[in-house]
Amino acid sequence: MLNQRTSTMVIISHDRHFLSAVCTHMADVDYGGIKVYPGNYDDYMEASTLAKQQQQKDNAKAKDRISDLEEFVRRFRAHKAKARQATSRMKQIEKLKVEDVKPSSRQYPFIRFLVDPKEKLHRLAVEAKGLAKGYEKGKNLFEKLDLSIEAGEKVAIIGPNGIGKTTLLRCIAGNLEASTGTVKWAEKANPGYWPQDPVDEFKSDDTLNEWMGRWRRKDKEQDDQIVRATLGQLLFSGDDQKKSLKVISGGEGQRMLIGKLVLGMPNVMLLDEPTNHLDMESIESLNTALDKYTGTLVFVSHDREFVSSLATRIIELKPGAKPGDAATVVDFTGSYEDYLARTGAEMAAA
Repeated sequence: MLNQRTSTMVIISHDRHFLSAVCTHMADVDYGGIKVYPGNYDDYMEASTLAKQQQQKDNAKAKDRISDLEEFVRRFRAHKAKARQATSRMKQIEKLKVEDVKPSSRQYPFIRFLVDPKEKLHRLAVEAKGLAKGYEKGKNLFEKLDLSIEAGEKVAIIGPNGIGKTTLLRCIAGNLEASTGTVKWAEKANPGYWPQDPVDEFKSDDTLNEWMGRWRRKDKEQDDQIVRATLGQLLFSGDDQKKSLKVISGGEGQRMLIGKLVLGMPNVMLLDEPTNHLDMESIESLNTALDKYTGTLVFVSHDREFVSSLATRIIELKPGAKPGDAATVVDFTGSYEDYLARTGAEMAAA
C-alpha cells in the first residue's frame, strides 16, 4: 500500500478517493502559482474554498471602505475647513490595496442531461435472461445471467480488469451479440451508450461542430445554435469548434461524447469508464449532472468516489472458483458504502 511507504512521493492523479486515502499534502497549481495545503484531497477542498471565500470577503470590505473614503473626498475637497481631512482620506485610499482574486485556470463544463417527460419510463427499463458471452470456445466470461433493471435505478458494474464488465455492458446495450440469452428493452426506451474506447467514434474528417450536429434530435427542434451552445458549454468555443476530430485529446473526446448524450436526451444511459481522461473539474461536473439525471443509469467504473456518490445498486463480477470459470455475479441493492459494510470487501483496484 502506498500510504504505508516511508519514502517521499509526488503523485499526479484524478482519483479523488485515492488522493484522500494516500496524500498528506496537496499542491494546487492555479491562479498563476502553486500553493501547498496540508492534508488530503478532502482537506484541501475545504481549505481552498474557505481561503477563496475569505479573500473575497476581505476584498468586498476594502472596496466598501474605499467607496466611503472617495465619497468624503468628493464632497469636501473643495471646502477649506475640511481640506486637510480630505487629503488624509486620499492617502488612506492609496494605502488600501484590494487584492483582486485572479481568475482560476480551472474551467468547469456545464453538463445537464435532460429526459423528455413524455419519454419517462415506468417499471422496467431493460431485462436480460440467460445471458452468456465468451471469446474463447468453451470459456464464458459470464453465463446464465438474469438481470432486471428498473426505471430510475443507478447501477454500478464493478470488478477487476478483464473479468467482463465492458462485455456485459455492451451486450445489454445491444452493440455486442451475446452467445446465449436475450435482452429486452422497454417499449419507450431510448438508450445512449458511452464506450470506454471512443476511437471509432472519431475516425471521420468532420469538424467538432459537424460531428456534434449529427446527434441533433430533429423532433426536439435542435438547430445549429443549440449545437454551438452545447459545444460552448463543454468548453469548445470559437475556433475550437472548427478544428478536426483527428486532433482532439482524450479528455476533449470524452467531452464530445458527453455532448452527444446531451443532445440525444436518452432516458437510459450506459457508460463505460466515463471518468477516463477527464480532468478533475470535468469529473466533478459530470458527477453532479449524473446525480441530477432522472433517467436510468448503468455504468462501469473503477472510480471509488464516482461509484459511491451515484450508485443505488451494485453488480460485482468476481473471478470464478477456478481459472477459466465464468465470473460469479453478486447483485446488491443499495449504495456502495452499504455494499462494503455488508461484504467487508473493497473495490478491486485493478
